[in-house]
Amino acid sequence: MEKKPKKKKFEVMDDESLSDCLQRMDSEGYMPVRRTEEPVFIERKGAKEPELYGRKTVFEGKLK
Repeated sequence: MEKKPKKKKFEVMDDESLSDCLQRMDSEGYMPVRRTEEPVFIERKGAKEPELYGRKTVFEGKLK
Protein backbone atom coordinates (compact mmCIF):
# COMPACT_ATOMS: atom_id res chain seq x y z
CA MET A 1 0.00 0.00 0.00
CA GLU A 2 1.30 3.42 -0.96
CA LYS A 3 1.74 5.96 1.85
CA LYS A 4 0.23 9.38 1.06
CA PRO A 5 1.85 12.63 2.17
CA LYS A 6 0.13 14.39 5.09
CA LYS A 7 -0.15 17.65 3.14
CA LYS A 8 -0.56 18.23 -0.56
CA LYS A 9 -1.17 21.29 -2.77
CA PHE A 10 -3.94 21.29 -5.37
CA GLU A 11 -3.94 23.91 -8.11
CA VAL A 12 -7.26 24.83 -9.74
CA MET A 13 -6.73 24.03 -13.42
CA ASP A 14 -7.89 26.31 -16.25
CA ASP A 15 -10.67 23.93 -17.29
CA GLU A 16 -12.15 23.30 -13.82
CA SER A 17 -14.10 25.26 -11.23
CA LEU A 18 -13.30 25.64 -7.54
CA SER A 19 -15.88 22.99 -6.65
CA ASP A 20 -14.35 20.57 -9.19
CA CYS A 21 -10.97 20.99 -7.51
CA LEU A 22 -12.50 20.44 -4.07
CA GLN A 23 -14.17 17.24 -5.31
CA ARG A 24 -10.81 16.07 -6.68
CA MET A 25 -9.24 16.72 -3.28
CA ASP A 26 -11.99 14.77 -1.54
CA SER A 27 -11.66 11.81 -3.91
CA GLU A 28 -7.92 11.65 -3.12
CA GLY A 29 -8.66 11.70 0.62
CA TYR A 30 -7.73 15.29 1.49
CA MET A 31 -9.68 18.13 3.09
CA PRO A 32 -8.91 21.81 2.37
CA VAL A 33 -7.18 23.78 5.13
CA ARG A 34 -5.92 26.83 3.21
CA ARG A 35 -6.70 28.68 0.00
CA THR A 36 -4.21 31.04 -1.61
CA GLU A 37 -4.31 33.10 -4.76
CA GLU A 38 -1.00 33.77 -6.47
CA PRO A 39 -0.48 36.38 -9.20
CA VAL A 40 0.78 35.24 -12.61
CA PHE A 41 3.04 37.64 -14.51
CA ILE A 42 4.30 37.62 -18.09
CA GLU A 43 7.25 39.44 -19.57
CA ARG A 44 6.83 41.30 -22.82
CA LYS A 45 9.65 42.40 -25.10
CA GLY A 46 10.49 46.03 -24.60
CA ALA A 47 8.52 46.38 -21.36
CA LYS A 48 10.36 47.60 -18.30
CA GLU A 49 8.39 45.53 -15.81
CA PRO A 50 6.48 42.23 -15.94
CA GLU A 51 2.77 42.57 -16.70
CA LEU A 52 0.02 41.02 -14.55
CA TYR A 53 -1.53 38.23 -16.61
CA GLY A 54 -3.94 36.68 -14.12
CA ARG A 55 -3.95 34.61 -10.96
CA LYS A 56 -4.01 31.00 -9.93
CA THR A 57 -5.83 29.52 -6.96
CA VAL A 58 -4.09 26.86 -4.89
CA PHE A 59 -5.64 24.80 -2.09
CA GLU A 60 -3.55 23.15 0.58
CA GLY A 61 -5.06 19.84 1.61
CA LYS A 62 -4.61 17.84 4.80
CA LEU A 63 -5.01 14.07 4.81
CA LYS A 64 -8.34 13.01 6.35
